[in-house]
Amino acid sequence: MYAIRANYTRDTITMYQAYSEQIAKPALRAQTFVAPFSTGRMTWIKPSFNWLMHRSAWGTRKNQEHILAVEIKLEGWLEALGAAVLTEYVPGVHASREQWREAFERARVHVQWDTERSARGAALDHYSIQVGLSRHIIDQYVEEWIVGIQDMTPAVRKIRRLTRAGKSAQARRAMPTERDWSAPVDLRHLRIT
Repeated sequence: MYAIRANYTRDTITMYQAYSEQIAKPALRAQTFVAPFSTGRMTWIKPSFNWLMHRSAWGTRKNQEHILAVEIKLEGWLEALGAAVLTEYVPGVHASREQWREAFERARVHVQWDTERSARGAALDHYSIQVGLSRHIIDQYVEEWIVGIQDMTPAVRKIRRLTRAGKSAQARRAMPTERDWSAPVDLRHLRIT
């Protein structure tokens, strides 16, 4: 199942990203990304907390020790999704492999679907979206879309400790609340119906 689950309000949606201290600390002070964060390369944003926890090994992988919750404007999220192209050819979504390849090469935004994960890392029966912002749109993300950045690192460490101690119910209560997000626009080009 391809659906977006996220922590969101009427006007904003939260993305999760993992960075080194050198990037995370200045971003927290500035409440947006600043040097040494690079706007010259693609950055991936993810609305699934559990998927990022799986990817970053709960903030223990090198250069992924700091977990940030980045609240962005819903209008920016919609702009990114509207400009996005899937990272793979999908018959029925794309007219042809060639049409997809041309669109993919021109795209300012890429979308990839990965198997969603439980808090313990087990594969679930639905997918989680990742959105790759290219250097052609990342300035908008940094300068216009970000509403605020919260340091989730202490909470992540606590949830990890609780999970490892077998206190799953307590760990779940400490996690961000995510629910199905319904797009107000047509996103069939991303497999979302």
